[in-house]
Formats: sequence, structure tokens, C-alpha cells
Amino acid sequence: MIRKYFLALLLVLYFTGTLNADVFVKNSSNVGVSVGAASSYGQNYLLVGISASYFFINNLSVDVYYRGWFNATPTQHELSIGSNYYVTTSKKIRPYFGLFTRQTIVTGYSSYSSIGARGGIALINTKNTYTSFGYAIEKYINCPGKLECSNSYPEIVFGISF
Repeated sequence: MIRKYFLALLLVLYFTGTLNADVFVKNSSNVGVSVGAASSYGQNYLLVGISASYFFINNLSVDVYYRGWFNATPTQHELSIGSNYYVTTSKKIRPYFGLFTRQTIVTGYSSYSSIGARGGIALINTKNTYTSFGYAIEKYINCPGKLECSNSYPEIVFGISF
């Protein structure tokens, strides 16, 4: 039900011209959503995320990102802060790379921190929307020797700029 209202709001904003900025330019903001799947703790999870970015200069964003791991136990909540740089190669295709730090809270377990890097391609769909396809590599800080201390995964994001 909430998805229908969110989609309706985005359509109203799009068609009334409220969303009228270029995608990766100075003083623009982007909001993105992501959905995916992953396995951890021997369980299969549904991943749902939302991100917000602000461009202080053209092509360079500062980002805040939340991702939740749901439909299995234990539930995980991740909060990330990072930055991405989008390379201007054409009007429609922008390779990007970035760095991030993340705090993860796992229900019933100790929380942990990580650092990571990401890269990929952003495809500009319209003046106000983009879809990015990328890959991230993450390293856990203070990881005990017997555990897997890194992770890598694909990322797909649909974003709206305003």
C-alpha cells in the first residue's frame, strides 16, 4: 500500500516539473531505492535500501544509505556514509567509483563496522532519473581471524534527482 502512494507521489512530482534538476550537478540531491537478496548466517534475506545524496560540486556526491536485511533471523540494519564520483563520459552513461564506511547492527549479536569501495555504471534515463549497476567490496574492521572478514556484492539502484 505504501509503495502505491510513494509511486503516485513520484509521478506527481515528475509531471508537475518539481523534479527538474540534472542528475549529477552541483547543489542537486538524489534519492535512490534498492531491493536485492543475500545469504548470511545460513539464511536467505530480502534486502531493502534507501539512499540520499547531495552534490557539493558537479559529479561528486556525499551519500547516506540505509539497508535492512529482512525475512530471516537475525535481522540486520546497516547505516553507511560515503562519497561517489561520476565520470563524465557521455550524456547518458557515467562510470562511477566511491568509498564508504558502514555500521551494522545485528539483532541479538554485536554490531560491527566496515569500510568499502564501489564502482559501476550509471545510466541516465531522463533529466531526473538514473539507474546504476555496480559492484561493492567491503572489509570488516577488527575481524576475528576465524571469520570471513570481507564481502563483495552487486548493487542496482534506481535514483531520482531534484
